[in-house]
Amino acid sequence: VTIDPHASCMIMTTEILRSMLYRGSDVSREMAWVVFDEVHYMKDRDRGVVWEEVMILLPDSVRLVFLSATIPNAREFAEWICRIKHQACHVIYTDKRPVPLQHYLFPSGGDGVYMVVDEKSQFREDNFHRALAALQQAADSSNVDTKKAQKRKGKANLGDLDKIVRMCSDRGYLPVIVFSFSRKECEANAVALKKMDVTDDDEKKLIDEVFNNAIMTLGDEDRELPQVQSMLPLLRRGLGIHHGGLLPMLKEVVEILFQESLIKVLFSTETFAMGINMPAKTVVFTNTRKWDGLEYRMLSAGEYIQMSGRAGRRGKDDRGLTIIMFDEKVDPDIAKEMFLGQSSKIFSAFHLGYNMLINLLRLEGADPDYMIQRSFHQFQKDKSALEIQNQKQDLETQLANIEDIRSAVKDDTTYNFNVDETIADYYYIAKELEKKHEERRQIVIRPEHIAPFLNPGRLVRMKDGETEWGWGILVAASRKKIATEGPEVLEGDDQEPQWVLDVFLPCEPGSFDKQRPLPPAEGSKPEGQVLPMALSLVQRISKIRSNMPQGDPKAEDSRRALMKTLNQIKNHKSFKKGIPDLDPATEMNIKSEEMSSVMAAIGDLEKKQAENSFHGQENLSLYFDCFAKKVKLHGQVQELDKQINQSKFMVMNDDLRAMRRVLRRLEFIDKEGVVQLKGRMACELTSADEILMTEIVFQNVFENLEANHIIALCSCLVFDEKSEDPITNNLDLMKAFETCKGIARNVAEVMLENKIPIDVEEYVQKLKPQLMDVVLGWLEGKRFHEIMNQCNLYEGSVVRVIRRLEELIRELATAAKTIGNEELEKKLNEGRGRLKRGIIFAASLYL
Repeated sequence: VTIDPHASCMIMTTEILRSMLYRGSDVSREMAWVVFDEVHYMKDRDRGVVWEEVMILLPDSVRLVFLSATIPNAREFAEWICRIKHQACHVIYTDKRPVPLQHYLFPSGGDGVYMVVDEKSQFREDNFHRALAALQQAADSSNVDTKKAQKRKGKANLGDLDKIVRMCSDRGYLPVIVFSFSRKECEANAVALKKMDVTDDDEKKLIDEVFNNAIMTLGDEDRELPQVQSMLPLLRRGLGIHHGGLLPMLKEVVEILFQESLIKVLFSTETFAMGINMPAKTVVFTNTRKWDGLEYRMLSAGEYIQMSGRAGRRGKDDRGLTIIMFDEKVDPDIAKEMFLGQSSKIFSAFHLGYNMLINLLRLEGADPDYMIQRSFHQFQKDKSALEIQNQKQDLETQLANIEDIRSAVKDDTTYNFNVDETIADYYYIAKELEKKHEERRQIVIRPEHIAPFLNPGRLVRMKDGETEWGWGILVAASRKKIATEGPEVLEGDDQEPQWVLDVFLPCEPGSFDKQRPLPPAEGSKPEGQVLPMALSLVQRISKIRSNMPQGDPKAEDSRRALMKTLNQIKNHKSFKKGIPDLDPATEMNIKSEEMSSVMAAIGDLEKKQAENSFHGQENLSLYFDCFAKKVKLHGQVQELDKQINQSKFMVMNDDLRAMRRVLRRLEFIDKEGVVQLKGRMACELTSADEILMTEIVFQNVFENLEANHIIALCSCLVFDEKSEDPITNNLDLMKAFETCKGIARNVAEVMLENKIPIDVEEYVQKLKPQLMDVVLGWLEGKRFHEIMNQCNLYEGSVVRVIRRLEELIRELATAAKTIGNEELEKKLNEGRGRLKRGIIFAASLYL
């Protein structure tokens, strides 16, 4: 705590509170209340666990308050707090937004917005389809696909944005926040609105004044930074940019101007929606997909709620607007899920860390098991185990009801054989037959066998997954390269051309037009349509070929004629027993060994089935269904048993054992679990990988390096962005860096040997040397613009890394003191003095 550590109200991050609790500082003994703001942050993959640790470690006498706008499972969270804190936890919630929201779609290249969700949260399906149609129309008219058109598409997107912002400005919908999912896009969007100016002269004066006062806190040369210089012209016109790559001071200026309604159009990444309460009248999304570090995916309902929630200012607006620009077809269900879905539940992100483990081993009255058993993760697991137990009881009751198969079928006929054994026998023969028929089908539909018979007019029976299409008429068969997007699901690898069959099939009326063709329901009047289908969906191929009508088979007349033909064939008196298949051996001429053995097996099984005493009995199907249900229920009960057994063990037990073995191997703790010198050092480190950092210190990598080099080397452990910048050409640093990589490899191999799932190469790659030169330059007294010329990163990123580095060096100095290495402590403190200067550590404008 830097400002007034003895104040009666303190504001800090959870990380600081955590280290206070582990150290048992005076403050942690005197606390009466702790308020956790934005507590849904608990589900964050990396930092969420710190929140849980703090909640578990706080003494029961401390009262807790949790605030959040997006926790649907608040009850569950409150139950957990009651369980670990032994005190009541009251849930106070409201589902009502103080300012209702309206959601609009803006199709790319279109010229207007379509309301898809009104202020009563009703989804307007009709408008949604209109917006899709407008998108289709715009795409058709510009005939996208050529390289030029794609360039145009980029420009069109910016043109669309211009249209939207102008519309908002004309209709009095400002201020507006425009969310993009990349920093570059934020800046490009802002620069693209060259002609936009939404402030009057008085506002321009005010903006100048605020901006100039803010940059007075910087040194002269820092005011000349390109990022600072390019900001004012935008701000004066009422446009702002806000993302993680900006200098912290510029972000704060933008926030202050936005709060004072001097910025009317703000281009921002989603971080602006996270911690800062700065609503606007309108929110615009330039995209509905984002890169989450693993894949491009649609926004989740939770993210959408968090960001669209910035629309509508309490006390100022009667409604908030969100406008979504989209340039590709979106499935109505997915869109509905995004607009009307619940914010995502909190699932615990609890995981064990070495720092946590060693700290717990040092604390009296606590051990790692204590922490795990009280974690939200364990609580959620126990709770789901109870639900599984109840499910299992339900299934067992159902099983008991059909245990006596005769009474379940309500059959009192006397049979001269054992009913239970005979039906079981019959069932397993039938299952085996099914398997062999499937093997036969797989051989028949190989292109080399079936291709000669794929003639127009041939009757084929289709089945897609669980969807049984029944018989249809083949219109055409061709080999195509399949694009993986498309309304009809075609299975297959996209490298090779695949066989695609156009099959005429009866469909549920209207389903084809909605791009979701379905087989006709019982009793409805089917309409025939030609659907593309993958070859692998052919179930049977018939001897019958029908006549094909003249002209385009997709035309309405042809489809009517085909429908009539198909019905005539299905109802023909010669096919009372069903439509005959092509015989694989005699007619299709498949003479392979494989086919002969499958056919022989089918013959044997059919003979066995005919010999079974149940064969031909009138109640066979009743018995068969009942026994099948019994088998299914047994399988489900066994599966649930497996899950219950797994949840009986404490979660993460294996991880815990493995991590303890690693700590013993590397001598951080001894056989009895007592923390050794290395462990005492690792306890102090939270800003970087504590095991690796400690190993580097104990293997004397820093021994002969000067302070600047030590600090530059440490930057490898805190820098985590992608960067193509060259590595340093300083020989001492290169040598030390190679040593660190070797140590990292050793540590990773020890972890692997002790059954910790880890990728050794990936672990070594976590050391990123690209900023060593930049840090060295800064330590040698270079100016900020000089070090920025050495790398291709955003200013904000460099500031963030160097601030994290300063924190790590502070921890390292404390740790060096703990283990009695005074020389290292002195070096680090002296280097830290040179690191902590200038614009990187400029004070916040808020303080």
